[in-house]
Amino acid sequence: MLKLTPGQHIHLIGIGGAGLSAIARILLQRGFIVSGSDLRASGITTALQNEGARVYRGHHADFVDGADLVLMSSAVAAEHVEVRAAQSKGIPIVKRNLFMAPLLEGQRTIAVAGTHGKTTTTSMIVHILRQAGADPSYIVGGTMGNTGKNAGVGAGQSFVIEADEYDNMFHGLRPQIAVVTNVEHDHPDYFLTAEDQLRAFAKFTELVPASGTLVACSDDSDAVSLLNMRKERKLSALSYAIDDASADWRATELAFSENETSARILRNGDYLGSLALRAPGAHNVVNALAAMMVADLEGVGFEESAAALASFKNTERRFEIRGIRDDVIIVDDYAHHPTEIRVNIHAARGRYPRHQIWVIWQPHTYSRVRQFLPDFLSAFDAADQVLITPIYAAREDPIPGISSPMLVKSMADHASARFAPSFEDAVACLRRDIAGPTVVLICSAGDANRIADLYLESGDR
Repeated sequence: MLKLTPGQHIHLIGIGGAGLSAIARILLQRGFIVSGSDLRASGITTALQNEGARVYRGHHADFVDGADLVLMSSAVAAEHVEVRAAQSKGIPIVKRNLFMAPLLEGQRTIAVAGTHGKTTTTSMIVHILRQAGADPSYIVGGTMGNTGKNAGVGAGQSFVIEADEYDNMFHGLRPQIAVVTNVEHDHPDYFLTAEDQLRAFAKFTELVPASGTLVACSDDSDAVSLLNMRKERKLSALSYAIDDASADWRATELAFSENETSARILRNGDYLGSLALRAPGAHNVVNALAAMMVADLEGVGFEESAAALASFKNTERRFEIRGIRDDVIIVDDYAHHPTEIRVNIHAARGRYPRHQIWVIWQPHTYSRVRQFLPDFLSAFDAADQVLITPIYAAREDPIPGISSPMLVKSMADHASARFAPSFEDAVACLRRDIAGPTVVLICSAGDANRIADLYLESGDR
């Protein structure tokens, strides 16, 4: 089994990504020597350099020199120059699914999985435990609004981690508490079918020991199947929901205003109290339910959890308000799946009922667009205007016939859908055509969040 010892030199290929940058932070804070490479510099890579990492821009065989171990991103190919160099030098090479167990060894792991909502739910758990004085270590798939970091080493025994399903990273975890927010087919470049993905989640939940607990949303049918599998083994499994009246924890009487989302919280049918969130949308009430249940298992009562969540700030790129100009609110969100886009439009409508809703969509990966095309075409029905930028390829090559102009043509029923060939074109369209009060929701898991900066920094309209 892989053994990690402070003082070892760990080289990370793709250090600027959400997953590896968080691991790099943990390693630095634990006394490891950290180097890494990435194609482009970013705020994350600059921050890691300031925290003590040696970060190279681009990739070269020499970058792995002196490393005791190489950790490679899931997006890195086997023929990558640094992978080949490490192999030639006899340096062990691993992916995250083999790295996580030794990284978390000796700590009480709380792992949050799910197709949607796992970043926010993880952040909420971290925030509650920190406010309660538990001081957990943590890894989150985005920069937390309350800590300004995506990872940290705490003095407490617990380690709260976002359990990424891509490349089966979460199979390397051994959680005492596992959360499953929902299971919906995504990452079609890795999980060819919905059944493949559900099997991966089932294996993840089987990693929870008999002494542990599975917490899952019973409004989601696949999550219910995972709960039932554990209950059949007479093991601890708890449910939460809005719609399922039989759930162990339930939120009712949801209300939405421009500054707050509120609900009444029940446990086993008994009223616990009220919840108030800054974060918009029913989906965030569901995320909060999961976080409070985990906190309860960790000895933090409802009142203390609810008080902590009242001060919870959205994680970066999760309905993040980037700025307001001329009664136009610019919101950045990581939404890249049809369900996430639909939910965010609904959240914007609930919070800003008198505003027009513009959506700027940067499609993420050709395989996702092809796999979920019918759902994407209907995901924007509640938006007033839609601008579609070129597809963000990420790790993929283009697929013939799949393009943003094709998407616009296919959305003929949505007469407002338009193609923006560049970010500058999108900004020009906003400057020319938009009038307040309006919410501009940028849905992108790529780099289209730059549109927010370009619009807010541009000259007078």
